[in-house]
Amino acid sequence: MSVSTQTTIPPVPVLVPHSGDFFPFVAPATLAQPPETPAIRLLIAADQPLVRKGLSALFAERSGFTIVAEAGDGAQAIALYQRHRPDLVLMALRLPRVSGLCALGVIRASYPAARVLLFTDRDSTEDIYKGLKAGAMGYLLQDASASVLFAAVESVHAGCKVIPPEIGAQLAQRVTAAEMSEREQEVLGEMVQGKSNKEIAPVLAISEATVKFHISSILRKLEVEDRTQAVIAALRRGLVTLS
Repeated sequence: MSVSTQTTIPPVPVLVPHSGDFFPFVAPATLAQPPETPAIRLLIAADQPLVRKGLSALFAERSGFTIVAEAGDGAQAIALYQRHRPDLVLMALRLPRVSGLCALGVIRASYPAARVLLFTDRDSTEDIYKGLKAGAMGYLLQDASASVLFAAVESVHAGCKVIPPEIGAQLAQRVTAAEMSEREQEVLGEMVQGKSNKEIAPVLAISEATVKFHISSILRKLEVEDRTQAVIAALRRGLVTLS
């Protein structure tokens, strides 16, 4: 009796060409999909409603961003940060009730990892310097283009600092290596009011000789030659203001 044998033919994989080689075909459903990058959660703080709404509209039109809250003053910015814990705060330097600088300080004191990007139009160099010293990750000029705005927010979110060239030039002129002492700032404030050494001395409860010593130090630090130039430089840099 003849015995019939059946040969089992193994399945042949479907091959697709790739750079001159052949690889087994993999069904699209089994391909690993890259994880979706979560949107950057933003808190916008500005006193002008049109500015807040304008910024919100810009970010709403671009993928990768989500506005979690809007604040009209510094106190609201602090409260909303505590409530929502956004990835980044885009905050005006000048805000009512609580200034942007104070709000920045409070937020950073409680949340050291908080990332805050300040925006400004014509604030003094001193205010800009104080903002960076308080922990701001950067500054953005209020008239910046949308592309610059998006790039700045993404850079700060990535942990980079952002300082436009215009602001960097301002900061380069500021007194940094030899900052004013508290007493020198007081003397400078009295100088701005037009007071003489003899008039300044009793106000600060120091001698005229001490006043003269501080003024000499002020002139040296501001790199100017006389009192008038010192007052002009101090006002321009925002070291003092006219009351």
